[in-house]
Amino acid sequence: MPRDYYDVLGVGRDASPDDIKKSYRDLAFKHHPDKNPGDEAAEEKFKEATEAFEVLSDADKRAQYDQFGAAGIGAGPSGFGPTDFDMNDALRTFMNAFRGEGIFEDLFGGAGVRGGRPGKRKGSDIRVRLKLTLEEIAEGVKKKIKVSRLVRCGECGGSGAKKGTNPSTCPECRGSGRVMTQQNLGLFGAFQSVMPCRRCAGMGEIIEEHCEKCGGKGLTKGSEVVEVTVPHGVATGNYIPIEGGGNAGPRGGPNGHLIVMIEELSHKLFERHGDDVLIELPVSIDVAALGGQLEVPTLNGKARLKIPAGTPSGRILRMRGKGIQHLRGRGVGDELVRVDVWVPRRPNSEERRALKRLGELSSGKVPGPKRPS
Repeated sequence: MPRDYYDVLGVGRDASPDDIKKSYRDLAFKHHPDKNPGDEAAEEKFKEATEAFEVLSDADKRAQYDQFGAAGIGAGPSGFGPTDFDMNDALRTFMNAFRGEGIFEDLFGGAGVRGGRPGKRKGSDIRVRLKLTLEEIAEGVKKKIKVSRLVRCGECGGSGAKKGTNPSTCPECRGSGRVMTQQNLGLFGAFQSVMPCRRCAGMGEIIEEHCEKCGGKGLTKGSEVVEVTVPHGVATGNYIPIEGGGNAGPRGGPNGHLIVMIEELSHKLFERHGDDVLIELPVSIDVAALGGQLEVPTLNGKARLKIPAGTPSGRILRMRGKGIQHLRGRGVGDELVRVDVWVPRRPNSEERRALKRLGELSSGKVPGPKRPS
């Protein structure tokens, strides 16, 4: 069963014909298939709104609907009832409702079938990868990268026309960049749609004499060195958009964007865990047993770390504020130091004697097996 037609259009039951048409116009403009290509949900909303308008804009149908609901709407002059309403019906109703009202200028941003200039096409975006070390990520950095991109032709200024000449208005679309086509569907009437003009490729202009340098494209290959400010705390997968840093648009259209994709380089010492960094620190048996202070590498130099007496292998000690600055908000991550008690693989005679003596002293003190925690 269809939704209540008044709810579909967002109007009250006492809405005037003008209110109904205005509400339908807004919904049809928002969900029109030409503005949402391939979007089945938008197509369904467009059809639903048009079906509601088809009934409520007709005084007789509206009266029947108000009295009996959807069941009171039979097949009308157009040959369909509410359950038979399809996309062809919806488009035909839409065209008939707004014929001559400039709806296409609204749909296509001034590039309608009744005149106006087509909008300039935006250039394509460019994606580049920027490789960063953990040290650069920790503090933030400014990097200069060379970007190859399409730029406006210096000979014709991006128009594509030979120097000293100007493009002429396309006679097919009269400068709109779009044309209306009509297809006869037999019993179902005619299906009308708006498409880019084939003669001018939707540009609205014809170039009689092409620029010799760019061949009429209005674009040439160029390059530029761009400085990118990278905030601290970024990670692989983050990106930095630079507005207007992409390819120039054809025939004087605006530039696309430059998208700088962050790629984090592997570090020879540190492993990143969020904004914390982890390092493994070999510690001799005597320091692990008796405690002491050791110098530990950090992302911005070195720092002293206290090793508590009786530190077992695998214990993680925390050096606060020695990690990576948070990307959003204040604060800095920590450096995590995982202790690895070092045991000589090939002890010399003196080390053997010392280790045997330690074993004798530790006899009976070593705990037995236990369940892992």
